[in-house]
Amino acid sequence: MQTNQDNLTPKTNEVGSIVSLHRYPIKSMMGEELNSTRVGSKGLAGDRLFALADPSTGKIASAKNPTKWPSLFSFRAVYTEPLEQRIPPVRITLPDGRTVLSHDESIDQLLSTVLGRPVRFLSAAPSNGMLEEYWPDMEGLANRDVVTDEALPSDTFFDLAMIHLLTTATLNELRKVYPEGRFESRRFRPNLVVATANGAAGFVENE
Repeated sequence: MQTNQDNLTPKTNEVGSIVSLHRYPIKSMMGEELNSTRVGSKGLAGDRLFALADPSTGKIASAKNPTKWPSLFSFRAVYTEPLEQRIPPVRITLPDGRTVLSHDESIDQLLSTVLGRPVRFLSAAPSNGMLEEYWPDMEGLANRDVVTDEALPSDTFFDLAMIHLLTTATLNELRKVYPEGRFESRRFRPNLVVATANGAAGFVENE
C-alpha cells in the first residue's frame, strides 16, 4: 500500500502560531484565557452564551455603542467550573472588585446600579436579536457620526462571525499608523491571537 507523502508534509505557507486563546462568557465583557477548547458550529464552547439587554428596547448591550455602554470593558466574566456536561454559573467581577454569580436573584438590580441604567441579564439568545452600533465621524465609513441598529445572527449573541481571529501583524500595523495610540489585543476581544510568521506585515487577516 502506497501513501501520498505530500499529504503528510506540513505546509510551508503557514500564517503563524496561536499565542493565546480566549473565551468571553458574557457579550462585551472581558473574559478568560484558555489552554484548550472545543470548537463547534457556534464557535468556541461557552463563548458569548450570555448578554445584557436594555429592557426598554430589548436591544443587546454592546460595546459597539460606547456612547450608551461606556463601561462594559470594566467587567470581567469567567465560568466557575470547567465546561463539561453542563454550563456552570458565570462569575462577574464588577469594576470595584465585587463579584456576583449569573444565577443570583439580584443580578439585574446590581448590574443596573453599577452601569447607571436598567439592564436585564439574558441566559438565552433571541432569534431576532438587535444591537446598536456607533459609527465615528471618519472618512470611508458607510455611516458617519450616527448610531444604527444591527441584526445579530439568529439565536446567538455574536455580532457577525462565530470566531474572531486577530494577528500580531495587525496590532503592529495599527501602532504604525497611529503611534500615539495604544493597541492591545484584549481591546478587540479576539478568540485567537496569532503571531504571524515570516515577517508578515499589514492587515493579513484580510488575505
